[in-house]
Amino acid sequence: MIINLSDTNSLVGEWLSEIRSMEIQTDRMRFRRNMERLGEVAAFEISKTLDYEEKEVQTPLGIATCRVLKQQPVLATILRAGLALHQGLLHYFDKADHAFISAYRKHNRDGSFDISLEYVSSPSIEDQVVILSDPMLATGASLVKTIEHLTDLGKPRHIHLVVAIACTIGIEYVQRHASTNISIWAGDIDDELTAKGYIVPGLGDAGDLAFGNKLQG
Repeated sequence: MIINLSDTNSLVGEWLSEIRSMEIQTDRMRFRRNMERLGEVAAFEISKTLDYEEKEVQTPLGIATCRVLKQQPVLATILRAGLALHQGLLHYFDKADHAFISAYRKHNRDGSFDISLEYVSSPSIEDQVVILSDPMLATGASLVKTIEHLTDLGKPRHIHLVVAIACTIGIEYVQRHASTNISIWAGDIDDELTAKGYIVPGLGDAGDLAFGNKLQG
């Protein structure tokens, strides 16, 4: 299942216009907050797909029957770029357990790159719903490798990928190579990918825009 949150008119379009804009995205605080907002919208939409049960709650005047989550999801994100999206998801799933993964492109002299995954910290995800956030779904290679490492820790019931911008090529790659049930929730979907694996028009380097430039190793 692929959901483009920009397919219908909503404030998502407004926030994405600011996230993409070279004039506005230089404001790091606003960039991070807009990413959080996308995470919050995705969290609300994903919450509609989860399982619920009835619970009786004592109020000052009587008993109310409420519908509550049967099970909290596990929130996972790719460091460091995914932290703002992750925070938005956490605002809604505030009782969730968390997983953190360090995955990045290690560039070679010939212009190619490999995906380096050096750190995984995760609770058990056996039979759990996992919500994995990363701002960009470009080639899909880092997300597929992340999913492979996570599923080595257990077989999740379902994985929801939350991204700000996805590329159609990356979506197809994930669908071909992912070994578990996956839904993709994208703020918007672009069609072009450069030879170096960057989405066009995209938005730039989300990690640098949110947290500052990094030294290239």
